[in-house]
Amino acid sequence: MSNPNMSLLGLSRFVRLLTAFAVITALVSGMSVSYAAYYAPVQPSINIMPIDRAKFLTGQTFDFAIEVKTAAPATAIDVTINGVPAEKYFGKQAKTQFDTMSTYRINDVAFRQAGGVTVTVTAKTAGGVEKRTVQYEITNDKIKKPAKNVILFIGDGMSLQARQIARILAKGITEGKYNDLLEMEKMSNLALITTSGNDSLVTDSANSASAYATGHKSSVNAMGVYADSTKDPFDDPKVENIIELAKRTRGMSTGIVSTANITDATPAAMLTHTRKRSEQNYIAADMLTPAHRPDVILGGGSRHFLPQSVPGSKRTDERNLFNEFQAQGYTLATTKNELKQAGAPDKILGLFQLDNMDVYVDREVTKNPAVLGKFTDQPTLMDMTQTAINSLSKNKNGFFLMVEGACIDKQLHAMDWQRAAYDTIEMDKAVGIAKEFAKKNGDTLIIVVADHAHGASITGTYHELDGKTGRDGVRIYADAGWPTFADADGDGFPNNPDPSVTLAVQFANHPEYYENYKFQKVPTSPAIMANGKAVANPKRSEGGQLMPGNIPASDPSEVHSADDVPLTAQGPGADYFKGIMDNTEVFYGIVRALGLDGNQNKK
Repeated sequence: MSNPNMSLLGLSRFVRLLTAFAVITALVSGMSVSYAAYYAPVQPSINIMPIDRAKFLTGQTFDFAIEVKTAAPATAIDVTINGVPAEKYFGKQAKTQFDTMSTYRINDVAFRQAGGVTVTVTAKTAGGVEKRTVQYEITNDKIKKPAKNVILFIGDGMSLQARQIARILAKGITEGKYNDLLEMEKMSNLALITTSGNDSLVTDSANSASAYATGHKSSVNAMGVYADSTKDPFDDPKVENIIELAKRTRGMSTGIVSTANITDATPAAMLTHTRKRSEQNYIAADMLTPAHRPDVILGGGSRHFLPQSVPGSKRTDERNLFNEFQAQGYTLATTKNELKQAGAPDKILGLFQLDNMDVYVDREVTKNPAVLGKFTDQPTLMDMTQTAINSLSKNKNGFFLMVEGACIDKQLHAMDWQRAAYDTIEMDKAVGIAKEFAKKNGDTLIIVVADHAHGASITGTYHELDGKTGRDGVRIYADAGWPTFADADGDGFPNNPDPSVTLAVQFANHPEYYENYKFQKVPTSPAIMANGKAVANPKRSEGGQLMPGNIPASDPSEVHSADDVPLTAQGPGADYFKGIMDNTEVFYGIVRALGLDGNQNKK
């Protein structure tokens, strides 16, 4: 290492070689060795956004950004695309800044032709030259007879096990054979979706939903952007999303429906661009931006639309976004009755809770006023889905609709699998409504997928009929038998979420909590924070066994898992979904089915 001009990249390669030599030496000599440092990815000194192996739809717009981190300030950054200087290739001048963190950026560009793209970045510093190359794929794949509409159902956190639990409760099982399958399971195509993001093995909903919306990886808490190194949550390089493409290229109607706060991660990822999903006041106002303003917006979260002077508002200004949407021609609804009275307007904004909507069990089964408060007239996900389809389907150019069963995830975080199961069944009923629409029209692709998984699994059954409680009440193998959920009225929802014999559902990734396998009459967190540490919530202690946490004590809820999630699909373009697929491929299945081309602009 006597050469003072050795580049940082050269140095990192040298360090890797030394590390590999040390590992081999240790193995030969019989020494134990930790592989963590050896296999940890070496962070490149040149960060290119979009990232290596990114894929684009032809004409899909994005911001092209480069960050160069060097010991000495860079003096020049040369960028070529397929051997052509980037400024000439894109026909735009780059904005550059030189320092130990140097930047190069060209906003609002696109690749116009399908094929492969090679990007080469050369950074010059007083200490030497850094160089990095990445590869992109540009596609314009289309089916022969494009779909007119796409309905994307996202069961937030709806793992394979979540589907199975819902199937057991909704359909029942006799002598080992299920009496029926869920609507989402009776579809022509099946795939497994990998869910990791750009920055982590385990994703959050913003990052994963963003992959579905843009076809690009992002980072935890980010949506519609590649996360750069600045602190500003709104300056990160953007990627055009599915709602923007559908509106710009084909004049389609668009809609977002969710049982969560409508500015929460999954619905927001369909349209907005920010590094921080928590910027919900910004996201609410950003929904008014014409380029990605949905025609149908139904869910919870009115607190981000009401002026701060209204009780319950979370805004920090006096903007009344309800009034602003109404001025744009939107019909407003705040209750199930108002939604019904609205009919099928071309544009509708319906928000039915200050924050997330209450879950199905609390809305439709227990109807506990202590839980619902003044929000006693909330629509179901089926109601909202039917309204959205009725409104959007009037557009001769077709529509894109995203429907989220959001509280599946939120209840699994709370380790309340019963409430999660009822919300899964509710979403399945909404899938059935979409399938009926598609059956009559034959021009609609329906996709059902989760954004990520949770670590819930069925061990057997649980009951106390013989006096055994706690872990002794868990019945396994031949002792498990069958749960006794019953659906007396045949509506697909069990009449009692807490039968005499229930499921023994256990979690792989949880805080300290009390496990008693019983239905919580009111939503109750598994853990609470005390002196900066998550401890078991005593409100769940009755008859429960204390379970030590197996995740960091800083988190009082169950957390996501890295498991692959199932996707089912039917309709034009469903053949795309098969085998094991990256989550970004869901976007390309959608645009392929619709025949979208980013080079087009609807006049």
